[in-house]
Amino acid sequence: MSPTVRDLLGSSRLHLRLVVPEELQDGALAAEVAWVHSSDFADPTPFLDEGQLLLTDGSQFPVGWAEDAYVERLVVRGVVGLGFATQVLHESIPERLVEACVRHGLPLIEVRDRTPFIAIIRFVADWIAREQHAQAEWSLQAQRSIARAALRPDGLRSILGEMERQLRCWVALFDGAGNYMRMPSNAPVPSNLIAEVTEAARSALDRGERSVVQREVEGQQVTLQTLGRRGRLRGVLALGGLESLDPARTDIVNSVIALASLALEQTRSLDTARQHLRAGVFEQLLSERTEVAHSTARQVWGRLPADPAIVTLARPAAQGQNLLEALELLADDHRGAVFYAPREGNVVVLSSPQHQGKVLEALSRYGAVAGVSHPTPHARLAVGLGEAERALERALELTRPVVEFAEVAERGMLGLLRSENAQPVALGILRPLLTSGGSGEGPQLLRAVTTWLSHNCVWEKAAAELGVHRHTLRNRIDAAGRLLGLNLDTLQDRLELWAAVQFLGTAEGRLDA
Repeated sequence: MSPTVRDLLGSSRLHLRLVVPEELQDGALAAEVAWVHSSDFADPTPFLDEGQLLLTDGSQFPVGWAEDAYVERLVVRGVVGLGFATQVLHESIPERLVEACVRHGLPLIEVRDRTPFIAIIRFVADWIAREQHAQAEWSLQAQRSIARAALRPDGLRSILGEMERQLRCWVALFDGAGNYMRMPSNAPVPSNLIAEVTEAARSALDRGERSVVQREVEGQQVTLQTLGRRGRLRGVLALGGLESLDPARTDIVNSVIALASLALEQTRSLDTARQHLRAGVFEQLLSERTEVAHSTARQVWGRLPADPAIVTLARPAAQGQNLLEALELLADDHRGAVFYAPREGNVVVLSSPQHQGKVLEALSRYGAVAGVSHPTPHARLAVGLGEAERALERALELTRPVVEFAEVAERGMLGLLRSENAQPVALGILRPLLTSGGSGEGPQLLRAVTTWLSHNCVWEKAAAELGVHRHTLRNRIDAAGRLLGLNLDTLQDRLELWAAVQFLGTAEGRLDA
């Protein structure tokens, strides 16, 4: 930290007197003096930097000199004050210079008693050297304190607590899923900032890149630094309430980031082992070795979700690791109600019906596509997984985030071919085409669909039989697909429609039911 203009005026060795402003309370006197420069040039501004104090003996001030323009240039350049030596060339400061400094608000200081300019320069240089030395000593002591904190049993929490104490700020840690990790005894994030800071942390994690983001939240500067490696971020460190990040404080922050990243990375091997164990437990359930699966789960996570459980099969988006961490936290928060396991590039989740909403919320947040089964007993887990696989396939086909197997079973003919009475289902699927609603469009579209299917979806033959142009037929087929909620460009939906037409049979007698 450099001395201020007020600090220079307070030195008894320099014999300085404030001329403008007359009151010491003026805010301009709190400006820091980055350096001191002396010049008698008519325009010294090309040789000055912002924050400097300019000293002159006034040899450039002949009679009629434009003092106002001179002072204006200094103010525009960012000079924090002008020191004028008297009893050298001038017995007193020219009145027009005083008036110009008053007009432009530039502190004007009289350098009296032939005080050498080098003494003022040396005063500032010594001050800056002392501050830099003190800052280096503080940084070294702070680094030692943080290193000692890292050796404690609760290393991560102690590191963050020591960082708060040294930097006099609040520190928040967010895990890889973007959840705020409240550390007991550490200062919490101010309640009016937590929502926006959490959102910013999650945005940084979603990008999957190492980054440092600075944001102003409710008038307070907040710095967010991701932890971990690209593509496998482990969390976000947020700092708030800092006045500034000078080099010494930046070193402290970098040290804490390195230690926190190391602490979080140390759990990586353990996380991998847990996921392998989860996958093994699920395969045991799938192969009906339920007793072994339940015994293993009880020793590690507690009991598995009770019968019947909902099976959700999810296809992760690009940042799949973040989804796994979110599910790990969800399973830990709701032991006995949520269990997950990676499986063949997907993630399978078992959950109680009461907690299924939380599972879908986590999947949605990380852009996963999911298929959901009916509630399924553990003994028939393979059936539930099959339902979830079928629903996931449907979700991917329709580019929807979630599809439940109940929807596939209710609307899909292929899923119900095993049913003893398929005619009511066929009637339900085709009802939009069977009821004209007064427009007559439905029966026309049904005839177009039936003819088109009977010709194996060959446009020219079906159009010729109907006596319409093939483009007209295509428009009608597209309209029918929209009414039925089917994508008739896919083979599966064409088969659904073909099966519905085949099973319509005697149900035609109930078209108006």
